[in-house]
Amino acid sequence: MKLVRYNNFEPNYPSSFSGLLDKFFNESVNAEASRFIPSVDISEDGNNYELELSIPGVKKEDFNISLEDGKLTISGERKHKEKKEGKNYHSVQSQYGSFSKSFFLPDDVSPEKIEAKYEDGILHVLIPKTEKKVVKSTIEVK
Repeated sequence: MKLVRYNNFEPNYPSSFSGLLDKFFNESVNAEASRFIPSVDISEDGNNYELELSIPGVKKEDFNISLEDGKLTISGERKHKEKKEGKNYHSVQSQYGSFSKSFFLPDDVSPEKIEAKYEDGILHVLIPKTEKKVVKSTIEVK
């Protein structure tokens, strides 16, 4: 386990001067190349796997969900709202841009039964498991 210095000011604020310089130069060089990366929660119960992607401000028509060769890909774009006249932004911390997340599914899923629902800024993808077959049997010796 790696120990990391705790920063009680702000989680996104570097705790050292060299960290501040790294953040400044990396963000200014990569400002145009930055992409929106939604956070994902993955859970499992006895019958299903569930993905929950936090993607507020996106219309459900703007999502593209595909499954090919056991790889589930969720993509879309979070578009920046047009700036209105007379409004000056002092700070913009929201992320915008296109995104794509891929997940390799295990063999015990039913691809034809996958469902997706977008509600309150969260995309819920429910991936049902197949019924487990009983592979245990008794063989009589003759």
